[in-house]
Amino acid sequence: MDILIVAVGLICLAIGAGITAAIISSRNASDVKSAQNQIAEAQRQAEKIHGEAMRQAETSKKEAILEAKEEILALKATSESEEKKRKQELQNLENRIMQREETLDHRNESLDKREHQLSSLQGQLDKRERDIENLSTKQAAELERIAGLTKEEAHEELLTRVRTESVREEAQILREAEMRVRDQADKTAREIISTAIQRCAADQAGEITVTSVHIPSDDLKGRIIGREGRNIRTFEQVSGVNLVIDDTPETVILSSFDPVRRETARVALENLIADGRIHPARIEELYKKAEDLVNERVREAGEQAAFDAGIHDLHPELIKTLGALRYRTSFGQNVLQHSIQVSTLCGIMASELGLDEAPAKRAGLLHDLGKAIDHEVEGPHAVIGADLARRYGEKANIIHAIEAHHADVEPDAVLDVLVMAADAISAARPGARRESAETYIKRLEKLEEISNSHDGVERTYAMQAGRELHVMVEPEKISDAQATVLAHDIAKQIEDEMEYPGQVRVVVIRESRAVDVAK
Repeated sequence: MDILIVAVGLICLAIGAGITAAIISSRNASDVKSAQNQIAEAQRQAEKIHGEAMRQAETSKKEAILEAKEEILALKATSESEEKKRKQELQNLENRIMQREETLDHRNESLDKREHQLSSLQGQLDKRERDIENLSTKQAAELERIAGLTKEEAHEELLTRVRTESVREEAQILREAEMRVRDQADKTAREIISTAIQRCAADQAGEITVTSVHIPSDDLKGRIIGREGRNIRTFEQVSGVNLVIDDTPETVILSSFDPVRRETARVALENLIADGRIHPARIEELYKKAEDLVNERVREAGEQAAFDAGIHDLHPELIKTLGALRYRTSFGQNVLQHSIQVSTLCGIMASELGLDEAPAKRAGLLHDLGKAIDHEVEGPHAVIGADLARRYGEKANIIHAIEAHHADVEPDAVLDVLVMAADAISAARPGARRESAETYIKRLEKLEEISNSHDGVERTYAMQAGRELHVMVEPEKISDAQATVLAHDIAKQIEDEMEYPGQVRVVVIRESRAVDVAK
């Protein structure tokens, strides 16, 4: 159609051009004939163009029809293919439905058979029940005749006897159950604690707070003191630590209740000695640098301790306070290492009991938090630590476990007892603290001495770090009954004469052997 429109337009333009030429030519009479010839030529050209346009339009029309037919055939083939697939899917679905119907039919037949069998069995049972009931009635009548008692009287007498016997057996069962539960609880507790100790392989820390600083020569003591004591006064005023300079060769002493402040003073003094320029302005400058360095070490120590314990959401102030325990010792045991060890023990024991490890580890790590500031705040360190944890948003069960680990408040949850036990284990293990290391061997020797003082004892072995005492007796002198009495006597003597953490289990072993030789 577009080609046809163009052709018609060209024809109109040709006719217009011819007419225009004719008009112009008509002005000159001499050119009239020429104008007529041009008009005729223009008409022929227009007819030729019109014919070509009609042929092109017809060709385009046929091509469009062919393309439309091809597109229709393609759509028809696609629709036939989709229809074939849908028919196949419907056929498959119909087959599955028929299979399910056959399966259900089989099941219904099976259920009908079973129902029939059950009905038959129910009839047999009903008949047997009637026979049993008749037999029971006859036997009851015969028993009443023989015993001379009615059914009600016999029933009452039987209930009385059963009631009396059941009360006696109930008491015996309760005693046996109580003893069994107590023995099992003791065994389980020992297993849990021993497992926790074995799995916790933390090194024992025997560090002592550093209070002395080595100097290259005694000549530096005068420079540290300064003219009229201005250097030492500045150092003590800036650091808050007492600097003791005495006759000890090549040594000066730092004294302060604050371990972090004392560590900062030690770093500052060593830097001053290394620098050589000792005067008030330099003292203030180097102490500030030492303070920044120690604060960074405190923060890193707190973050590392929290990471080791698997705790990642502590308040920054609690991390800082926890890191300060790096410079705090208790009876020679580093408090930060002790807290990490208590956290590990709490987690292991909680796992053995089937409890959540996370709160147990958290309470164990924070239990001695108050020792970092107990020189600044009055009161027991457990209460101070609990107040500090409460201030920074710790949960109530964690706070109570911290406060109760030295019985400053009454423990009322499993978490409280776990922290108390882990704290005692960490502190009482051989070598953990200087006092325990010194008295450990003496305690073992005293246990063996008490046991060996009894007649009939052959050998004694103190085991489990003094928690268990194995006593070997002579079977000719000690019988089985006497062995029980001997174990009680040894345990009673240990309670009266010794002080020890936890419990001591006394095990008396009596062994008899019969030996013969075949010849």
